Amino acid sequence: MLSLYRGWPIGGLLAWVTSADTAESRGDQSLPPGTVKLLLDGQQRITTLYGIIRGTPPPFFDGNAATFTGLYFHLDDEGFEFYRPTRMDGNPLWVSVTELMQIGSGKAIENLFGNPELAPKFQTYINRLNAIDAIKQVDLPIEEVTGRDKTVDVVVEIFNLVNSGGTRLSKGDLALARIGAGWPEARDELRARLSKWRSAGFNFEMDWLLCNINTIVTGEALFSALRNADTQIVADGLDRVERYIDMLLNLVSSRFGLDHDRVLGGRYAFPVMSRFLHQNGGHLTDHRQQGKLLYWYVHSFLWGRYTGSTETVINQDLAAIEGEKSVDGTADGADPLDRLIAQLRQSRGDLTVREGDFSGWSQGARFYPLLYLLTRVWGARDWGDGNLLSRHLLGKVSSLQLHHIFPKSYLYSNGYDKTEVNALTNFAFLTAKTNQELSDQPPHEYFEEVENKQSGALESQWIPMDRNLWRVENYRGFLAARRQLLADAANRLLEDLLVDKSLREDVAGEPTRTHLESLPAGEKAPAAISVGVAASQEDDEKLECAFWAEENGLPSPHIDFTCVDESSGEELAVFDLAWPEGLQPGYSQPVAILINEPREVEEVANRAGYRFFTTIAEFKAYVEKVILAEPEEAVASRSLRSRST
Repeated sequence: MLSLYRGWPIGGLLAWVTSADTAESRGDQSLPPGTVKLLLDGQQRITTLYGIIRGTPPPFFDGNAATFTGLYFHLDDEGFEFYRPTRMDGNPLWVSVTELMQIGSGKAIENLFGNPELAPKFQTYINRLNAIDAIKQVDLPIEEVTGRDKTVDVVVEIFNLVNSGGTRLSKGDLALARIGAGWPEARDELRARLSKWRSAGFNFEMDWLLCNINTIVTGEALFSALRNADTQIVADGLDRVERYIDMLLNLVSSRFGLDHDRVLGGRYAFPVMSRFLHQNGGHLTDHRQQGKLLYWYVHSFLWGRYTGSTETVINQDLAAIEGEKSVDGTADGADPLDRLIAQLRQSRGDLTVREGDFSGWSQGARFYPLLYLLTRVWGARDWGDGNLLSRHLLGKVSSLQLHHIFPKSYLYSNGYDKTEVNALTNFAFLTAKTNQELSDQPPHEYFEEVENKQSGALESQWIPMDRNLWRVENYRGFLAARRQLLADAANRLLEDLLVDKSLREDVAGEPTRTHLESLPAGEKAPAAISVGVAASQEDDEKLECAFWAEENGLPSPHIDFTCVDESSGEELAVFDLAWPEGLQPGYSQPVAILINEPREVEEVANRAGYRFFTTIAEFKAYVEKVILAEPEEAVASRSLRSRST
């Protein structure tokens, strides 16, 4: 508004000239016949102007409506601020911008003459009121994208190249706009499903759900395939996808114990598995078929099947499910899952898990879900009471916690760096009670006690029994030995799935279903299903920061976010908290919080274009000062409330 008031440029608009018959539009008006111009870049600017001029956001707006109400202009300072009664009530120098836009400058000027004390500067104030009112007449330059070859996918590519400094437009955005044109309730319906899964501990994105629908409805991953899809078919596809996703989540929960978001790997394998279920009549025929599907699923996330060009790879896998067609149009008769596995093996060269594959660090490593999975499946036992950990899921005291086998402070004091301290193979899972009892004891002391009281419990979590490796000076040897034990256990698990020799029961004989099949959309799931690995103190701080961000109207962050090289799919680093789309989508760069991270991680964040903070307090101070831009007294008051809470 300040730029428009002063006559400064605010950038041009980008419009897509396309046929009204296949156009996606937002709003409550029908499109005229022929071609129409749809706004691609500049939606936030135009939406903001609409809201300020009318005092209410457009009907389709999803954000905070308060953004458009109560904007005032100071006739002397020429500044714009949101309404604050203590400063503005009774002060004729503060003018409501929305009221001015609606009544026009003429009426506003008449109001000025009712305040004789303003007479010395009447002409100045009149000019300034006219300048604000004239904003409605500003012409913005418009560039147009035209041509029959400009499909959804091409338009999105153009937009993201032009708008590389802001929020990237996803192909799902345009797909949802297309769907919403014929089905106004679509966005709310999709959100209801996402909310249901979120209450069950699984946080999925809108694009992910749309991808699942797309594969069901069209058999394609590219959103342009939805161009001619009937809205009723899309609505039916959503209902089917909901059932398929529920079935798959229950399957990986009951067979593998992957019962919450932080241990659910390979989420973009779900569109492929959903399509397979759809092609298979909505069910799995037997344990052998189930085992093959799970074998492929685990390998797909272990080797980062979808970290590169997701749509291209999904389409390859969808084609494998469909199979080659003969001249008469019939399939080649080969088992679809065999083709899917063969394709993965061909891309990898080998599907054997090796010792070096467990060399990752922190909870962001791809093999972290596998470590949790092995703990749940192979009957790992608690080091305190010796009971199966799969039975310790309910209740505060018995919930699973992530345990550093060699305590962090102990390793730091002996010269090891963060990547070694947080090595994946330095993690084990224990009940909260046992984790607290062991505290910061070195393993060469507490291992002997565990072995004497609960013989075999250490081995059940793949602890090498060579006592020399339990000493801190041999820590690297301990990690190497445990990596080999874990690799052997992983290969046994995967081989058993493929040949269907075992694992025909739920995890350790104890069902851990999420019970999603019969849960109505939007209904809150039972509390038991959201219980997973309890947080350490650092995790508590990260979660608290995430809640704080949401409470202040910011996007939800990714916790333990893996930064990946988009061209190679290589994992570069793990950020404690990350906002890859920025704190203000469309306006700000990606943001990350790196707590006690080595310089190498900071360099990765810097190269990836992230603004990063090394403490949560530093991040919050930045948000309050720059993003929220609150008065100092409001910040102090809210900070005091937060501490008291």
